[in-house]
Amino acid sequence: MPVLLSSIIIIVQFKNVHTGGHYIAAVYEHHVILNPNPTIVTNRQSALELMNRNLDIYEQQVIVAAKQGAKIIVFPEDGVQGFNFTRTSIYPYLDLIPDPDSLTWNPCKEGYLFKDTEVLHRLSCLARKNKVFLVANIGTKQPCKRSDSKCPPDGRYQFNTNVAFSDNGTLIARYRKQNLYFEYAFDTPPQTDHTLFDTPFAGTFGLFTCFDILFYEPAVSLIKKYNVKQIAYPTAWMNQLPLLSAVEFQRAFATTFNINFLAANIHHPNLGMTGSGIYTPSKSFIYYDMESVNGKLILAEIPVIASQNESHMDNITISDSNMQKNVPVFPMDNNVCLKEDKAHYGKSLKEAQQTFPIFYGEMMYDNFTLTPITETEGNIQVCSNTLCCYLNYERLVLSNELYVLGGFDGLHTVHGTYYVQACVLVKCTSLDYSTCGQEVTKATGLIDFQLQGNFSTAFVFPLLLRSGVTLDFADHLGWKHSYYFMKKKGASTGLITAGLYGRWYEKD
Repeated sequence: MPVLLSSIIIIVQFKNVHTGGHYIAAVYEHHVILNPNPTIVTNRQSALELMNRNLDIYEQQVIVAAKQGAKIIVFPEDGVQGFNFTRTSIYPYLDLIPDPDSLTWNPCKEGYLFKDTEVLHRLSCLARKNKVFLVANIGTKQPCKRSDSKCPPDGRYQFNTNVAFSDNGTLIARYRKQNLYFEYAFDTPPQTDHTLFDTPFAGTFGLFTCFDILFYEPAVSLIKKYNVKQIAYPTAWMNQLPLLSAVEFQRAFATTFNINFLAANIHHPNLGMTGSGIYTPSKSFIYYDMESVNGKLILAEIPVIASQNESHMDNITISDSNMQKNVPVFPMDNNVCLKEDKAHYGKSLKEAQQTFPIFYGEMMYDNFTLTPITETEGNIQVCSNTLCCYLNYERLVLSNELYVLGGFDGLHTVHGTYYVQACVLVKCTSLDYSTCGQEVTKATGLIDFQLQGNFSTAFVFPLLLRSGVTLDFADHLGWKHSYYFMKKKGASTGLITAGLYGRWYEKD
């Protein structure tokens, strides 16, 4: 079971919060201007010159968004200062930020109160002048004493920090990133932040950052504990197909928790970084472009989700053995085998392995058990440890493409450590089995399918990605007996990935 760290809850309340209706949201995918030599130490003035060049672009986008009626705008992680700094070289780029829970502070009007707050001052003024709520990500510093056992040797904390401002410029929220992704310039906060802020147009928003999305703390616990229905999510995400493309997993997260999800990514295609979106439970407004070097402003009018609306995860805890409690159930095809008797299961698996060629391949740096689709229709299955994956399929168009069913049940240990259970249907790069699990962006294969697995975790994220890295929705999702399933018929574009990506947080 994961360690549940002590938490800080930060929330600012407004009166007359709407419980229905719509609002216009904006996210900006930013082509950040980078320091060409980020490891070389500079001074504060030079750092501010670079950051102001990025903030100039922010200002342009805020003005455009506000004129189109946006109530809130979200900017990406690392969008102000860039990345790849050392702990020492990033120091001139850091703002000093007070705890917004300890005082009410408007940096635009009261910039004189604290030293090294120039970035906060400018962001605050952008929110104030344009009358829009604003979420951005910056680097911050906080002095600490030797009596603090977690205080770094240089006497200060350095945090990857999300900040939120109200439409009058008041600093209303601060979130310090918990799950750092090889960010050696920053510290993990001594306590996990559970950060919320309230708005008069959509109720409560939660904040977390990039890699946090894959972990229970703080992302899942924040949503479950406080029933949050709107998330602002700055990220600097490097796409990794076939299972962790930015828009693919952002869409899956919004679906699983039945939330509005405002995701702003960095735009640097040469680094594999693109993919932002505004997601509701039933719609996606995305930007994904690996060719253009330009950023993109996304605006969408979306509904306010009332807090009483349930998600697939409501009433489920990470140790809940009754995973089907209050989860929608949809009809399943009777011809999909559900072998629960152990003796019968052992026999059926042995027969399946004789019928379907089983092989192993690396996907997402994990060793998946795979079996190919070789017929125009059929039922196939694979198992990995305790997880068994079942696929009922029909190929509508016979294309010269190889698709495989894959299963993985184990600890992922590359670029992060976390436990995954996954059932996936993916297109291979070529007809060679060794290419299955590699990155693919184009496909023509049209397949009706029902994919399911006997997951040991309640937290299953549905992935459905089509040719050109475009998103699709399943016809049906839900639990039946001890199986989570996804069903889709009638697509018009080729399938890249259909997956059920389970996170077994207790085994991290």
